[in-house]
Amino acid sequence: MSYAHTEPNWSLRPGRAEDVEVIAELRARVMRDDLERLGRYDEHRVRKRLRDGFSPAHTSVVETDGAFAGCVTLRPAENGGGLHLEHFYLVPEAQGRGLGTAVLRALLARPDARRVPVRLVVLQGSAARRLYEREGFTVEAEDPVDVWMVREPAAGR
Repeated sequence: MSYAHTEPNWSLRPGRAEDVEVIAELRARVMRDDLERLGRYDEHRVRKRLRDGFSPAHTSVVETDGAFAGCVTLRPAENGGGLHLEHFYLVPEAQGRGLGTAVLRALLARPDARRVPVRLVVLQGSAARRLYEREGFTVEAEDPVDVWMVREPAAGR
C-alpha cells in the first residue's frame, strides 16, 4: 500500500469491540519511543491502559483504501465540558503525509458545529503536539510527562 499522496483515500468507520487488540498493539508501537524517552514504557501497561479504557461507541477506525490505518476516540469530557480527544494513532507508514491533519480536521468539524471545546493530553516531546497546535490547540497545563491542551470553538472555523 502506498501513502505517497498528501491526502490518501481514507475513511472513518465506527469502532467495534473486536478492534481493541489491533488498536492496543498500534498504541504500543507508536508510543514506545516517546514513553521510553520519558522512562515510562512498560510493554504490558501500554496495552492494558488502552484495553481498560476502550470505548467502541466513541472510537472511529481510520482506513486507507479499506485497510486499517489507525484510530481516534472522541468522547464526552468527564467534567461535562465539551469533548475529550484520545487514542489518536496512525500506523507509522501513514504518518507524515497529511492523513493525521485530514482526519483531525474532519473530526473537529463536529464540536465546532456544536460550539464545544475539545481537550486532550499529549506526551511531553511528542511530535503529535505540533499537529494539535497547528489545528488550534493551546496548552492548559503541563508536568514533566504530560501536556494538557484545549481547543475552543471559533466563529471562523
